[in-house]
Formats: sequence, C-alpha cells, structure tokens
Amino acid sequence: MSPPVAVVTDSTAYLGVEETARWGIAVVPVHVVVGDREFDEGGPLDDETLARALRDQRPVTTSRPAPERFSDVYKEAAARGAAGVVSVHLSGAMSGTVESARLAAREAPVPVEVVDSRSIAMGLGFAVLAAARVARSGGSVDETAAAARRRAEESRTFFYVDTLDHLRRGGRIGMVTNLVGSALSIKPLLHLGDGAITLLERVRTASRAIARLEDLVVAAAGERQVEVAVQHLMAATRADALAASLSARLPGLTGLRVVEVGPVLAAHAGPGMLGVTIVPAE
Repeated sequence: MSPPVAVVTDSTAYLGVEETARWGIAVVPVHVVVGDREFDEGGPLDDETLARALRDQRPVTTSRPAPERFSDVYKEAAARGAAGVVSVHLSGAMSGTVESARLAAREAPVPVEVVDSRSIAMGLGFAVLAAARVARSGGSVDETAAAARRRAEESRTFFYVDTLDHLRRGGRIGMVTNLVGSALSIKPLLHLGDGAITLLERVRTASRAIARLEDLVVAAAGERQVEVAVQHLMAATRADALAASLSARLPGLTGLRVVEVGPVLAAHAGPGMLGVTIVPAE
C-alpha cells in the first residue's frame, strides 16, 4: 500500500534500485549527452564509453528532464492513491531539473511540494531518505518536505577532483580559478555552499588532498554521532581506503556507505572524483 505522501527524486541522488524500491521512491532520470547521443542516467550508457569520452575530451554534457517526465510520475502517484507528492531534487544552481519539477507540479492532480535540496549526490540522497521515512510514518506533505529541507541543510559535502577542467567546461566553477589551479599544478578540494560548488583549498598532490579531505570530515564530525557517505567516480580503491580510515577515526559513526556516482556528476567532476557527505545521525 502506497503511503499517503509519495516521494520523488532524480537520478543524481544516486540511491540504489533496492533502496528506492524499499522506500517506494520514484526516480526521474537526468539526461547525459555524449557527442550527439542522449541517454537517461541509469540507462544504457556504460562506464567504459563514458570514461573514454571524458579522456578524449569529447563533449559530455547534461540536460534536465522535460516537465512531462515529472507529470507522468506525479499522475502515477495519484493513481496509486497518494494524496500528495514531495519532489526533492538537485540544486537549482547546478541544473534546471527542479524548475521542470515545479512546472509539472502546477498541473498535477494532487498537491506537489518541490524541494530544492541545494545539493547533489548523497547530499540529496540523505534528504530524500529523510522525506521517505516521514512519509511512511504518515507525515503530511508539509512535514515530509520539511524533513527533506532540514536534512539537506544539515549535510556537509567535501570533495576532491583530479582537475578542475571538467567543472570549468561545464560552467560549474569560474575560469579564473581553473587557470590559477592549472598553473600551480594543484589538486583542488571543493565543497558545496549555498547550492553551488566552490573552491575550498589548494593542495599540491593527490595523496595530500585525500588526507586533507579525511581531516576535514573528521573535524566536521567532532564527537557527534554521524552518518557518512563516501562517493567516487571510477576510484573504488581510493574510496574504500578512505572509508576504512574514516571508520577508524570517527567515534560517533552510526552509518557508512560507499557510493559510485553516475554520468551526470561524471560530466562535471571527471574520473577520479572522491567526495564525502556527512550528516548528523537520526
């Protein structure tokens, strides 16, 4: 039986199929464009094709889902008996996805509250799971949306990329920052602030950058009980090593997951990306 409030998100939450099925979360895919071919994220685009395109510096871009994709999902939720929908999405500063959701919400057969998480990946994913828990417990649309917003605001995300080139080409970080970084041969540490990606620190080597990433997470956690998601792109060995180190250093760790992100984030961060999202334990 469907909960009174249905929860919808997009593919950049990077929640697994089993997890979204368990919580009854509907997922609308964001689009990835490789050359002249367009794919739904989570569709037939394989990692090897994506990695080759990124290495060869072929155009890899993203585009938001059409409002009709959201309309269909909202109608399906209503047909299953949902009295309302909470639709939680990646930052509007990074994508027009949330705007497509809002356009569709105007014509939906049930009330739809659209939440801009001001985040992406597990910064979004944790917010979606919080919404799903409240919805399953019988929460209203307002209560479910409030849970998503609160969880998103509580999250902190730090990440490392091998190069700023992909972010620059995608317009996600300024040209000047990229040129300075390249000139200094630095490895950038970044974070999400107010829904946008900003440069946090410059570190000389990849190993030092990853060690500093770990230190930032440990400092952010303090003695609190926290949940952590280590996220990566084609960097499983690095991610597993970071997860093991964090597990040993965080006394209040209540949950730890390692997640490989998908093509949408790959288009902007590039292979080798390593990130950590931290939230207070619920």
